[in-house]
Amino acid sequence: MTGKIAIIHHGCAKNLIDTELMLGALVKKGYSVTLDPFENDVEFVIVNTCSFIHDAEKESVSSIFNMISNGKKVIIAGCLPQKHGEELKTLLPEAVGFIGTSDVDKIVELIEGAKCNDSKRFLVSKNPVCKYPENIDRVQITVGSSSYIKIAEGCDYACGYCVIPKLRGPYVSRPIDSIINEAKNLVNKGVSEIILIAQDTSSYGVDLYKKPMLAELLHKLNNIENLSWIRVLYTYPTNFNDELIDAIAKLDKVVKYVDIPLQHSHPEVLKAMRRPAIDQLAFIEKLRSKINGLCLRTTLITGYPTETEEYFNHLYNFVEKARFDRLGVFEFSREKDTYAYALKPQIPARVKKVRKNKILKLQKNISNSINKAFVGASIPCIVEQIREDGLAVLRSYRDAPDVDGLVYAETSKVLVPGDIWDVKVTDFSDYDLFGEI
Repeated sequence: MTGKIAIIHHGCAKNLIDTELMLGALVKKGYSVTLDPFENDVEFVIVNTCSFIHDAEKESVSSIFNMISNGKKVIIAGCLPQKHGEELKTLLPEAVGFIGTSDVDKIVELIEGAKCNDSKRFLVSKNPVCKYPENIDRVQITVGSSSYIKIAEGCDYACGYCVIPKLRGPYVSRPIDSIINEAKNLVNKGVSEIILIAQDTSSYGVDLYKKPMLAELLHKLNNIENLSWIRVLYTYPTNFNDELIDAIAKLDKVVKYVDIPLQHSHPEVLKAMRRPAIDQLAFIEKLRSKINGLCLRTTLITGYPTETEEYFNHLYNFVEKARFDRLGVFEFSREKDTYAYALKPQIPARVKKVRKNKILKLQKNISNSINKAFVGASIPCIVEQIREDGLAVLRSYRDAPDVDGLVYAETSKVLVPGDIWDVKVTDFSDYDLFGEI
């Protein structure tokens, strides 16, 4: 075989797994792969794209044009061709191939077709159904103490701002045994923490087993030897039942961390978002009363169409009362082919930004206050790396990779990435902790 295959990754952790699956399919077929598109013997460059919001699209498009301008044979994969279809093929005739979100397992077929100038270079299903290719072993491009496991694909909800159901199709759960086997393989490779992801993890199993099965999955994962931590991201309020709350509360390897993107607080905005309008403060109180040491994370959207000043003030007051441990805020991004695209009134960009910054300023003060309360306490943390100056960089059980804070600790002990240590907190900043082991 001639030449290596390079891959450039964009997007979320769910997209990262697709990138790793494509690499796995290529390696299984005997191809040599690299993450450096400028290596001398690179023959094709796969750009796995993100198209969730406009800014993510711009970043993906920039990579594509950069590779084309450098004379590379580019294959465009993932969300961008899935979203724009044949239109993208017309706009980018320089690309040698296109592959959609539910077709990543066909990457070898596409590469081999491109090698012999086969005309079949557009492998993008019009109505995607993303089934996890269980016959492919991922080639991981992130090496560390933690690893993601995708437990389901697609989404059956129709949130007003979201293109994911169109890009990823209906909700499709993986069998429990497949997830357990993957987790065991990762642990055997030295992974200490597994992080469960899907577009909506709390609905895991509804399609396959006719009822939510995330709690059952957590019980089985909890039995895996040498696994230290299990973290769950992207839960949705609807199927967050008592069984799941009990599993998080009682299972020793499941970190007491709940990530539940609520998006807004006002019932009218949630209705316009096509989201469930639950009593959120009561739900939060229930979680905190049942799960000892809970760290609660959410994400919110400011400037969604119909969000009046009154509705925004409701959101601000909600954040003030809820005192989330972790919080992300996004300005509403108007995306074509979504319900919210034509919804009126649209909110001016300046207002969206001002509202976002007000929430972030409030949350900064809340986070600072919460971190201050940890001074003098000991908190379990996972070792990420040891800096050249000897300072240990860790993550507490209260911090998910890439989105939350870090813990910096001084120590004379020999630490190994992936190990769990109690850090005595001696100082704090708005988002990070400092301490000693």
